Amino acid sequence: MNQPVTLRSLRATDAPIIARAFAEQGWNKLATQYMAYLSQQATGERDVLVAELEEEFAGYVTIVWASDYLPFRAAGIPEIVDLNVLLKHRRRGVATALLNEAEARIARRSPVAGIGVGLTADYGAAQILYATRGYRPDGRGIAVCGISVRHGDQVTVNDDLALYLTKPVSDSFFSQVL
Repeated sequence: MNQPVTLRSLRATDAPIIARAFAEQGWNKLATQYMAYLSQQATGERDVLVAELEEEFAGYVTIVWASDYLPFRAAGIPEIVDLNVLLKHRRRGVATALLNEAEARIARRSPVAGIGVGLTADYGAAQILYATRGYRPDGRGIAVCGISVRHGDQVTVNDDLALYLTKPVSDSFFSQVL
């Protein structure tokens, strides 16, 4: 039987635990990244949600309240950023729990949530998950480091290349568009 996912805010003691957990599966995520997230969480720039299964780190997601993606920033759309679930904990509801909480937090401040997704097969599971949850392209095409790509531009296909999506997360969105 699946254990329930427990969510909480990031703590300083999490940084080395998270970095080690990702290193064990071959991903290079430094503890300094999580200490920077902790600092941004303290100033209110970012919320960081940590997921645990059976009292063990399972994944995390962050919410950036003022997105680096200029169309989101201009429209006041908070962005869900850096959703990561350990490979051994996938398909156990961790990403769903993290996204549910992130969307609920965003709904208290904005009628719309934004998210970017990479374009390579490495992001295939995320692409499917976001589409299943009702995220739709924002209509601006792909972007590199949050800057829209124009016809004829040459880009490098890597983690900086993304498609940005939005989803209504509160009833006030529907009253604004009707």
